[in-house]
Amino acid sequence: MMNEISTSWAGDLQERLKDREYAIGFLEANLEEYERDGDLGAFLVAIRHVAQAQGKIKKLAEEMGVDRSTVYRALSKEGNPTINTLNAALRSLGFKVSVELVPA
Repeated sequence: MMNEISTSWAGDLQERLKDREYAIGFLEANLEEYERDGDLGAFLVAIRHVAQAQGKIKKLAEEMGVDRSTVYRALSKEGNPTINTLNAALRSLGFKVSVELVPA
């Protein structure tokens, strides 16, 4: 039963992440979580989930000049991508890195 629930949840998430508006909200929520707890891995995995849902892992690998396993490694809990890799991943999904003021 638990496996059915997690499989259903994962499938539902993949479907929702195909929608760009949902995907950006998902990424923003994960980025805010990173700002709170410093868990960069969760944000990287969130980017990977969006890329997988939108069928862009292969495109991202081609744009970066690497194979797909390198993309999966960079966008994993243990990943430590450069800002260029992070920017490339977000750009391939139609998003960008930006900076904003922190409220005083």
